[in-house]
Amino acid sequence: MDHKSVAEDVLKSVGGVNNIQAGAHCATRLRLVLKDKNAVDQAALDSNENLKGTFENAGQFQIIVGPGDVNEVYKHMSAAGMPEASKDELKSVAAGKGNLGTRFLKTVSDIFLPIIPVLVGAGILMALNNVLTAPKLFDPELSFVDLHPEWAGFSEIVNMLSAAAFAFLPILVGFSATKVFGGNPYLGLTMGAAMVSPALVNGYEVAVSLQDGTMPHWDLFGLQVAQSGYQGTVLPILLVAFILSHIEKFLHRILKGVIDFIFTPTLTLLITGFLTFIAVGPVMFKAGTLLGDGINWLYTTAGPVGGFIFGLFYSPIVITGLHQSFPPIELQLFTQGGSFIFAIASMANVAQGGAALGVFLTTRDEKLKALAGATAPSAFLGITEPAIFGVNLRLRWPFYIAMGASAIAATIIAITGVKASAPGAAGFLGFVSIDPSVGGGWGAFFIAIFTSAILATVASYLWGRRVAARQEKIDAAIEESKAEAVAAIPTLAGTPGYELTAHMNGSVVALAEVSDPTFASGALGPGAAIEPSTGQLVAPADGKITVAFPTGHAVGMRADNGLELLMHIGFDTVELDGKHFTPQVTNGQQVKRGDVLVEFDSAAIADAGYPLTTPLVITNAKKTVEETGFAQGVHDGAVLRSGEAFVNVEAKNLESTAGSKAV
Repeated sequence: MDHKSVAEDVLKSVGGVNNIQAGAHCATRLRLVLKDKNAVDQAALDSNENLKGTFENAGQFQIIVGPGDVNEVYKHMSAAGMPEASKDELKSVAAGKGNLGTRFLKTVSDIFLPIIPVLVGAGILMALNNVLTAPKLFDPELSFVDLHPEWAGFSEIVNMLSAAAFAFLPILVGFSATKVFGGNPYLGLTMGAAMVSPALVNGYEVAVSLQDGTMPHWDLFGLQVAQSGYQGTVLPILLVAFILSHIEKFLHRILKGVIDFIFTPTLTLLITGFLTFIAVGPVMFKAGTLLGDGINWLYTTAGPVGGFIFGLFYSPIVITGLHQSFPPIELQLFTQGGSFIFAIASMANVAQGGAALGVFLTTRDEKLKALAGATAPSAFLGITEPAIFGVNLRLRWPFYIAMGASAIAATIIAITGVKASAPGAAGFLGFVSIDPSVGGGWGAFFIAIFTSAILATVASYLWGRRVAARQEKIDAAIEESKAEAVAAIPTLAGTPGYELTAHMNGSVVALAEVSDPTFASGALGPGAAIEPSTGQLVAPADGKITVAFPTGHAVGMRADNGLELLMHIGFDTVELDGKHFTPQVTNGQQVKRGDVLVEFDSAAIADAGYPLTTPLVITNAKKTVEETGFAQGVHDGAVLRSGEAFVNVEAKNLESTAGSKAV
């Protein structure tokens, strides 16, 4: 490969040096953050025989060059004036791309992704408790528990378990958010716990306490600070985690050694704690109060238009947690003819459920299907956090669809004058709280709520079909690419000396099933992967090390039989910048089959959020066929040895032993 020529071609195809905001590279590919993606000449990149493909991920335009070549091409691009960046810097630049709203949604999604299972389980339990305790559902006046007192204990335990996740949500969010923002997650957890301390007024009662003047205060040198709790809120702890992380990072930079170890966490908690209760919390609560007053004015003044706007933005308000400031307004409305807030909240909640249901009916991702199937019923019964954070916000388009459906249904509520006379479960069961004598009553409520659910479900289903069709085309292209690779590499039985052995201990994974599209598509060559059970990467054959990255995350070698091999420990692990990896070889070193190439801390890497699946691919397979007529055989993406299966791709639980032929 003429590396300089390839570098010039790449620069020209991506719109020139001036179109590159920052660039870096990993073991196999160039990673570029582009200013204008429309300036890319995709046809030129696709037709370049020295490049193995392109794709976009997390704001980075990635061009597959191959091990040993990518670093040389990168050098020539840098020499031509391309702005260089470290892996962390590039990630930050890429994260900064896009508008503020998109970046906010992505950050929120990253924070809530680990919490989703908790919210799903708690949401379903809370929905069950709502069914058991809702009055008028099984009787004109009484609830199921009232009719059957023997179920009261069961209901109370279910309520306790379900309420825990939502009441103590700041603890969960504090841990996850601080981790995403780059701080110590346990400090974030501690701040979350402080915000829901039993010593404070419960967050669900704060609004009423402030309104009736019973809120206790701390006297801080003449400054009166409300002892408010923040149960069930989201936005305050997100801001607190952001502030905490930056304070901690600043202190780490200026304090060193034992001083840093002792005083950084101490000062971080102290400073963040005072800021939380003096500034962040009160400001957020005041914002919620102003929002509630504004919504009340808008709905009263603008009628259907106000209903449309409130219905459109109710779910985004839920994301911030500002809806927790609505209770005082609703209590006042209940005494003045009824609450429109509860009725519109029901429209928004079932719309989120309908959008999740549409995802369930169309997605091909089994995990996402299971999640959508579990969260949709919960949202229909009034618990939307699992559906919002677990499915709709993660994909974005279902969330927007739900907003639109909610707005239309809320307009119907405003036109018909539906109002609630008491609080309850804001979903399909919410009809028991609706005053049948006000406005359109139950009939109008059911028309509006089914409109919301059906519109959201149908629109989500139709758009989901479109997304699925697009994914099918991508999958078909991958399968075609894989089939071409297989067809190009014949299996020759009985050829001695061309055996490869396992590169680590662990469970076998077919290459086509790994999460990284570059390896899964076969773009880098045929091979197989292993999910490691130990922290060592070993040589699969005798040969010479050709690529030994200082970061230790990838190793390339040329076997004595001429095969060029690439082993990549996990995916995106280059972002760790060598942390948790200990390379044992250098470029040009001769190794024997079974020699240790890299030692790594698998537990630490997994805790950092990186998958450890480690592929072994033959990067010169096609060239080997052309030049010698031999290549390590391929069958359904699995490496073969001497015509016999090196990997049994059907045996998912088959264990490999490093250095063995039977992987």
